[in-house]
Amino acid sequence: MDLGGTGLRVGVKDSIDIEGMPTRLACPCFADAPLAERHAEVVRALLVAGCRIVGKTNMHELAYGVTGINRWTGTPVNPRAPDRVPGGSSSGSAVAVALQLVDFAVGTDTGGSIRIPSACCGVYGLKPTYGRVSRSGVHPAFSSLDCVGPFARDIPMLERAMQALDGSFHPQAAPAHATVGWVQVQANPEVAAAARGALEKAGISVRSMTLPSLEAAFAAGIAIIGAENWATYGHLIACDALGSDVRARLLTAREVTSADVHAAEIVREAFRAEVDEALTQVDALALPTMPDYPLTLVAAADARAALTSTSFVRQFNVSGHPALSLPVATAGGLPAGLQLVGRRHQDEALCALARSIA
Repeated sequence: MDLGGTGLRVGVKDSIDIEGMPTRLACPCFADAPLAERHAEVVRALLVAGCRIVGKTNMHELAYGVTGINRWTGTPVNPRAPDRVPGGSSSGSAVAVALQLVDFAVGTDTGGSIRIPSACCGVYGLKPTYGRVSRSGVHPAFSSLDCVGPFARDIPMLERAMQALDGSFHPQAAPAHATVGWVQVQANPEVAAAARGALEKAGISVRSMTLPSLEAAFAAGIAIIGAENWATYGHLIACDALGSDVRARLLTAREVTSADVHAAEIVREAFRAEVDEALTQVDALALPTMPDYPLTLVAAADARAALTSTSFVRQFNVSGHPALSLPVATAGGLPAGLQLVGRRHQDEALCALARSIA
């Protein structure tokens, strides 16, 4: 595949429509999907910017999983740790960037699906403010959590990618002085030390903070994504070829009630206000992207362990704040990430802060 100009080489996740190509979401149930009739709005934007789309990238089936393991399309190999998961759902986008097959890649993030693979593969990934980047032509067609965003090997390229995806994005100068709130969470001490060490090395002022509703917001995110994915993909449980892990998640999602969703929406509003209030005191919030190192391919068979990988990310899909994962060096040499969370609609300031840390 080679579409567009002679500019930056880009990979596009297979949940995003490209005219004349099928959008299969790496799911065998869509093996015979019709050709997309038009480009997704972000694809049109990339082409207008002169980018060269060199391929569609692999993903966790239906974008409903965080390991990136896919028994139909194959699992992209994590270049930083081949015996560990690449992360999902935007696995192929992260791997393509890490392997320098593209200058940047486009993924989607409903519950960590850009930030998790970024941390696993040692690259940079941004989940923009909810609604900042168009989802027209992106699957599923409706989501109150999902965001389209870029992966890159450095922050300047991440910012160039955002400029291509969103014409209103204009990079800012790095702040002369910045203070971040270190969110108190339970994480592998080596991972936490690496993430916090990156801040201290950059001379960023750090103050300790808590987000009391963090656990409730995690549960709310699970309920909302479950209800929305069941509404869109529930019919696929009749498809024999559906992956067993995705089938199990859909069957669990079927049990989410309207009362559960209503309760989750109340938590969403409260948590959004909580994060907004915290961000009046600091320039950004900071915490590890994941509570531990990427799961080994063997350990990833445990669905509970896989879900735990998202313990610090899906809350910011619920609240809608922009969140960015930066790779950090750990004592053991395994990949890990530092997550920064910024004020809503101030994605430029978040990227500028990340640039000063990177």
